[in-house]
Amino acid sequence: MADKGIRRASREDVGDCARIIATWAAQTDWIPEELPEEKLADLILEAFPNRDIWIAGDPIDCYMSVDPVEHKVGALYCLRTGQGIGKQLLDKAKEGRDHLWLTTHVPNVDAQRFYRREGFVETGREPPVPPDTVPVIRMEWHA
Repeated sequence: MADKGIRRASREDVGDCARIIATWAAQTDWIPEELPEEKLADLILEAFPNRDIWIAGDPIDCYMSVDPVEHKVGALYCLRTGQGIGKQLLDKAKEGRDHLWLTTHVPNVDAQRFYRREGFVETGREPPVPPDTVPVIRMEWHA
C-alpha cells in the first residue's frame, strides 16, 4: 500500500493534532467535549519530547502518538477513515517493537474492531482516568 503522506510531526504540527482530537470529540455523540483545543495542544506539546508522533494528510487529518518507553499507543485519531491510513500509522508504531498496548473507549466498537483486525487482544477494562469520563478497554499486541 502506498504511503499516504505519513511523516513525523514537528512542534508546529501540535495545533493540528489538537484540532483532530477536538473535531473527533465533537463528532462523537458518546464522548463529552472535555478539554478545549488549546488545552489539548498544551498537553500534546508537554508530551512532545517523550513521544513518537506521526501525522498524515494535507491538511493534516490523522495523528498518532506513541510512548517509546512504555510501548503505549497514547493516541490514534483519523478524521478520514477507510483508506488504510490508520493501519499505516499503526504499522509505524509496530516497527522495531515486539509489543504495544493501548486503551480504547468502551463505546468505540469501530476502534475495537480495527485493533482486533490489527492483532490486538483485550486484556482488561479500566475506569476512566481524568480528564476522561468514559471507561476504557486495554488491548495488547505481541509480534
